[in-house]
Amino acid sequence: MITAILVEDETKSRQLLNSLIHKYCKDIEVVATAANVKKALEEIQTHKPDIVFLDITMPDGTGFDLLEKLSPITFDVIFTTATDKHAIKAIKYSALDYLLKPIDVEELKEAVNKLVQKKSNLNTVENLTQLLDNLRESSNSYQKITLPTGTAYEMVYTKDIIRCEAEGSYTMFFMANSKRFLVAYGLKHYEELLSEKEFVRIHRHHLVNVKYVARYEKEGFAIMRDETKIEVARRKKDEFLEALKNV
Repeated sequence: MITAILVEDETKSRQLLNSLIHKYCKDIEVVATAANVKKALEEIQTHKPDIVFLDITMPDGTGFDLLEKLSPITFDVIFTTATDKHAIKAIKYSALDYLLKPIDVEELKEAVNKLVQKKSNLNTVENLTQLLDNLRESSNSYQKITLPTGTAYEMVYTKDIIRCEAEGSYTMFFMANSKRFLVAYGLKHYEELLSEKEFVRIHRHHLVNVKYVARYEKEGFAIMRDETKIEVARRKKDEFLEALKNV
């Protein structure tokens, strides 16, 4: 049996999540609950759970504050939040799981199944470390992103990504060091994460880092520094050319 602690400051939300886990997640045993950072720290140190369902905003701090107080982190984490867009972006960059309130049963089951199928929490520890590093940055423009491949979590600098190419429901990342990573998320997911940087979706199959564009051919093609030739969709041309001006 996998043990879990629920950290949630709202009584009704805590009770509902507890009920949903009991009903739909038979592999999970909730061994304790907490409504604030102080109590959560005590319960985690006492019970040493396998999973912590972690609310982000609490009366005496945040879920991230709690993680900062724990060393080493020996459990997996599923974040829960309502509207904290900044935190959600940081969590996505670190390839960690989160649940939006009110909790959807299918999303809960999917998040739990992912962790149940894992052999260890080592990747989560590394991802949480990256998450906390990103949150310490003064801006929303995070330097590193975690790419979940079939065998590992690759942590790469966004500045080293040349381009991303859709492969069905997957995305292939092409890196400046010639490495490639096939990632189990669609291109739209990364378009939303990377669009605030130098990345532009120039075609339905291609998201490019404009810093790596060698030239634009008037016939409608972008030539990348790795010599890849990519068609620029007509409706994306103006956005792409504007982005090139700002490089």
